[in-house]
Amino acid sequence: MPPANPPSVPASVAPAVALDRSESDVVLIVDDVPDNLAVLHDALDESGYTVLVATHGEAALQRAAQALPDIVLLDAMMPGMDGFEVARRLKASPATAHIPIIFMTGLTETEHLVAALEAGGVDYVTKPIKPREVMARMGVHLGSARKARQDARQAREARNALDAFGYASITVRASDGRIVWQTPLARELLQSYFGEMGPDGAPTAFGQWAPEPVQAWLRRHVLADNAAELLAASLAEPPRLAVEQGARRLTFRLHQQAGDSAGGGDWLIVMREVSDAKIIESMSLSFKLTAREAEVLYWVVKGKINRDIGDILGASPATVKKHLERVFAKLGVETRTAAAAMAMNRIRQFHPQFEG
Repeated sequence: MPPANPPSVPASVAPAVALDRSESDVVLIVDDVPDNLAVLHDALDESGYTVLVATHGEAALQRAAQALPDIVLLDAMMPGMDGFEVARRLKASPATAHIPIIFMTGLTETEHLVAALEAGGVDYVTKPIKPREVMARMGVHLGSARKARQDARQAREARNALDAFGYASITVRASDGRIVWQTPLARELLQSYFGEMGPDGAPTAFGQWAPEPVQAWLRRHVLADNAAELLAASLAEPPRLAVEQGARRLTFRLHQQAGDSAGGGDWLIVMREVSDAKIIESMSLSFKLTAREAEVLYWVVKGKINRDIGDILGASPATVKKHLERVFAKLGVETRTAAAAMAMNRIRQFHPQFEG
């Protein structure tokens, strides 16, 4: 006999919060017939799956949004909202569109099977349900779904790693300049340097397009008549775009094609900001200098003499000389030239775009 209260998603699960997948895959069964639910629930539960159930369409949509199951077993024919409509709504929502749906149907006519696939199903099984057959079909699609999640997670981690090291990244469609995706740091930098830009370079509230200087640079190196030939040659990286804002400089590097080549394709662009403050902070941390010692060393690298450095920092040349002596001691050098060379080498490790 089926349980009086079939298992369902816990009330404490918040919307759009996925269950823990570390131990088992999560399966949502949608069927208005209790006997069908009981048979499948028990078989899947014994096989180690985490099983959720719904007995009608609205409950199925709610549970899917709450728990984000790894796969849905969906009855095609239910009173009220049928399985075809449930599938269409799941596929229409960005949060659940990725979830594979296997239809369960007693209808074997070709038009019904076609309707199931057109509604978003990846597979179907016919009634009466055979749990072993269902699990075999599930295994195929869960493997694909698991790989897709892993690839997406790795992509997110890679983008987050770029941000962590100060390299922001965006993907831009060459044909119209639309930003396909961007890391948080990239959005912050674009807003800081350009504001929100529209397709014609004018300000917009949405930030969906790359700034016009970036679009023009991308078109020049991707859509020009000889662009494909130059890129294929790979003899040298295309010239970088640099945008300056006071003491800050934002550079753009064309990294790789990230999508279909039609119309120029989508291109991954890596951005890096260089500023006096960031370079001075890097030197301070790298050489264990005080903030003022790092400032003095920075201006030595820039070729300034003690008097000029004093004017810049609001200190006397004698004070600058004392700071510089401590810098020499910490770097293990005896001359300005040696200190500048050591600092320049270290700066270029962390800020390749820096020009002394």
